[in-house]
Amino acid sequence: MAERLGARVADVFVDNNRSAWRRNRKRPGWDALLVRMGEGAYRHVIVYHPDRLMRQPKDLEKLLTIADDQHVVLHGQANRKDLSDPDDRFILRIEVAHACRSSDDTSRRTRAALEDRARAGKPHGGRRYGYAKDGYTVIEEEAEVVREVFRRFLDGETASAIAKDLHARQLTTAEGAQWQPNKVRNLLSVPYVAGIQMHRGQRIGMGEWPALIDVGQWEEVQQLRAYRAAHSGKSTAEHRYYLLRGVVMCTCGMRMSGSSNRIKPIYRCTRAAAYGQERCTRAITAEPLEAFTRDVALEVLEKLDITGRQPATTIRPSQDVAADEDDAAQLAELNQMWLSKEIPTPEYRSMRRVIEERIKERQRRTVQRPVAVLDGIVGPDARKNWRRLEEEKDYARMNAVFRFLFAAVIIHPTSKRGQGLDFDRIEIEPNPLD
Repeated sequence: MAERLGARVADVFVDNNRSAWRRNRKRPGWDALLVRMGEGAYRHVIVYHPDRLMRQPKDLEKLLTIADDQHVVLHGQANRKDLSDPDDRFILRIEVAHACRSSDDTSRRTRAALEDRARAGKPHGGRRYGYAKDGYTVIEEEAEVVREVFRRFLDGETASAIAKDLHARQLTTAEGAQWQPNKVRNLLSVPYVAGIQMHRGQRIGMGEWPALIDVGQWEEVQQLRAYRAAHSGKSTAEHRYYLLRGVVMCTCGMRMSGSSNRIKPIYRCTRAAAYGQERCTRAITAEPLEAFTRDVALEVLEKLDITGRQPATTIRPSQDVAADEDDAAQLAELNQMWLSKEIPTPEYRSMRRVIEERIKERQRRTVQRPVAVLDGIVGPDARKNWRRLEEEKDYARMNAVFRFLFAAVIIHPTSKRGQGLDFDRIEIEPNPLD
């Protein structure tokens, strides 16, 4: 098209797999185009069709606002629009409004179809362990593993022990990955294997596909898991309170949790129980790490002024909020593309995994920050006030202060041998305090 116009292509902007109709979608290519247009860099913009460039009226208005100062012609495969011409602007507004309505109708029909399918007891499709891709056909070898996992769990075995055995037998998940404790726990929580139909997190009845276990057995497992979780939590709390719980992160991207399995309490990567390539055994001694982090916190508390702050707030970087909205929209669109068979399942899973990892990384920086946890602590007497918390064994309050001040305490690999804490491996990421 540029050759036919006799135009020289100065720049090409691309937003792969980023729909123009998503209201919260971030489109770096589109944003960069608007910036360059505002600088007067272009006289012509070429797109396949205007509704591929924008399907939201607000996007069109951004374009037209820039065009008020710059004479820009928009070229499509079948037509051209002079953005400074009132008639062309009028027609373009109609086209974009129609495209927006069409996209909204498609989205509504897709959601309604999914809900109808769920209420009719039909599976959404896709590969699940124990079933073929159609969601109906049972893969008997895998189904027997499902029954074995549920049976062994009810007999008292842990998810870790079951995963270790499945790994030793070289069995793999539906995605071909190695069995890990978290994957066993996920399997135990999936209602699909009991024939239970879910839609948007709600149980709406029984599906028409064959169940691998009965509903009673599935519900018994859920009750046992809840009991074990509650019992485990109480046992850990009574043994030792890890002051940096929820704050310490491993550079592999996972949290580090407290462990008292050794003579010295430690923070250990939660992937320590995994198998194969996912295993990460990074650890750090708890007491010196907590003391170091406390000293850093006290330096901040001595200078911190909380006068006039809101009593409670959720502090998140604005870019994280926007990124979450963007990723949520991407996940929804990606799911629709997979359901309509526009992309194969392996590609869908791979793309979804990348997006979910991004979301998890940002969520760890999301902190409910009630300023009340700092009352009576901040100021010149911060160290004396902290000693009072230690004497009163107010561990929960100290943990809340750490969460308020720090987004993460990141533990890197150590390069030091011998005894003593390697301070170079500790990176403290502060929360914004303004």
